[in-house]
Amino acid sequence: MFTKRLISGIILVILAIIIVGKGGILLYTTTALISLIGLFELYRVLNIERNPLGVVGYLTAVSYYGLVWFDGQHYVTLMAIAALMILMSLYVITFPRFRTEEVTAAFFGVFYVAVMLSYLYQVRTMADGIYLVWLIFFSSWGCDTCAYCVGMLIGKHKLTPALSPKKTIEGAVGGVVGAFLLGFGFAAVFGEHLTEFVHPELSCAMACGIAAVISQIGDLAASAIKRNHGIKDYGNLIPGHGGILDRFDSVLFTAPAIFFALTFLK
Repeated sequence: MFTKRLISGIILVILAIIIVGKGGILLYTTTALISLIGLFELYRVLNIERNPLGVVGYLTAVSYYGLVWFDGQHYVTLMAIAALMILMSLYVITFPRFRTEEVTAAFFGVFYVAVMLSYLYQVRTMADGIYLVWLIFFSSWGCDTCAYCVGMLIGKHKLTPALSPKKTIEGAVGGVVGAFLLGFGFAAVFGEHLTEFVHPELSCAMACGIAAVISQIGDLAASAIKRNHGIKDYGNLIPGHGGILDRFDSVLFTAPAIFFALTFLK
């Protein structure tokens, strides 16, 4: 199991370097595809993956990525209202076929998966995005690794014993500090390319530290959903890791966190 997980992890890192480094339409289409797969995984857990409410969710996600590609994010509110109106129309017309919870889940899924993950592509399109985009992974996968190591070494106090018994407060702090240092070290090496910041080391470190805190909330949120529905993994697409949402649960949160943190820290 460990060997399978390690090999899959190495392949994921290589693919990430190639796709994220290339950017452009390759990263855009990959992000959109991952979002749709992740949305399907979530809808499958919520038992709406193949019903009309789920279809509306998929179409809304596709529409959203159309707005992202054509720089029409100022229409997102209109898209959200239209999607909600369609969902509620289906709810009313077919009553009592669907429950309120299913309508809520369909709407929630679009923003939880598709919208939040889209910021991976949106950070890459920022000025200096070819460098800044890696902060997303430092504050998610980097934070996760640092938290695991620190927790194994000195972890004593449980962070959320009812939700994730193995996570500790010491590990959580270690993850945030580790991400902060990764961001600082990255900017120290590539700071001359980060022309949008007066103090790139401090800005990148702060952005990674903030995103690392949010990253752990994202990880725990995904775990809470799985526990509520009695499943171990969202899927088995990635050997040793589970589904898309099992591997990208924290990235869903760090991508928008890095985007907005960097926007305000400029």
